Amino acid sequence: MKLSIVAYGDPVLKKVCEPIDENYTNLNELIENMWETMYNASGVGLAAPQVGLPIRLFVVDTSDNDDEPRYKKVFINAQILEETGEPWGFTEGCLSIPEIREEVFRKPNILISYYDENWQKHEEEVSGFAARVIQHEYDHIEGKLFTEKINLLRKQLIKGKLDKISKGEIRGDYKMKYPRQNKKR
Repeated sequence: MKLSIVAYGDPVLKKVCEPIDENYTNLNELIENMWETMYNASGVGLAAPQVGLPIRLFVVDTSDNDDEPRYKKVFINAQILEETGEPWGFTEGCLSIPEIREEVFRKPNILISYYDENWQKHEEEVSGFAARVIQHEYDHIEGKLFTEKINLLRKQLIKGKLDKISKGEIRGDYKMKYPRQNKKR
C-alpha cells in the first residue's frame, strides 16, 4: 500500500526517532509499504518519519544509479559509527521537500551498525553514493533535513518555497500529507 509522504513543516520530520524491537506491530507490512511508497515516488531512500512514524527505520535502494553496484537494504535502529574522507558535494533532493534540490557536502565513507528486517545485526563499511543516501536517510531518523546542511544564502533563497511546500502550494507527483494545507480546497 502506498503511504502518504509527510511534507516539509510537519513536526515528525524534526523528531529524533525512537528505537524499535522485533515485536513492533506489523513491521514487515510497514517495510513493504515503505518500499512501494519509495518506488512510486521515484526515490532511492525513505525513512519512517517521512511516512509519519518517529521510529528508527529506513530503506535504501540505489539500483537506478548506473555508476555503482545495486545497494538495497533495510536499516533498523541504525547508528553511524564513523564518517571519513574528504567531503564531496552532490545535489540532493528529498521526497518530503518536492521541487527543491541543493548541493550538500558529505563524507564519502561511513561505518554503520544496524539490524536488517530479519533482526540480524550488521556492522558495515559503505562508500560512495550508497553512503550518501544512507547519511541522508539517517539524518531523517535524527530529526535533520538536508536543507539544514546547505549554506546560509541558499537557505534564505529557498525559504519561501519551503513555506509553500508546508502549505501544500507546491506538490509532489505522489501521495503527500501537508502540515499547513488550507482545508477549504
